[in-house]
Amino acid sequence: MDTALRTRFDAGMRRLADDPYGHGSAAIKKERERREATIAGVVIRYYVSESVLTVTVVRIVYF
Repeated sequence: MDTALRTRFDAGMRRLADDPYGHGSAAIKKERERREATIAGVVIRYYVSESVLTVTVVRIVYF
């Protein structure tokens, strides 16, 4: 990931971390905690764990 993209991606991830159910994210297979979003043109899939306030990204796809 080049520096400019990484900077935009990191900024988007900070915003997503503040509201993991927002920012255009969508539930995957109707599971509220399993989500997908596009951040700075990068598709990510992630899990939200409210009990420990953690967002875990499990897949990042960019070209």
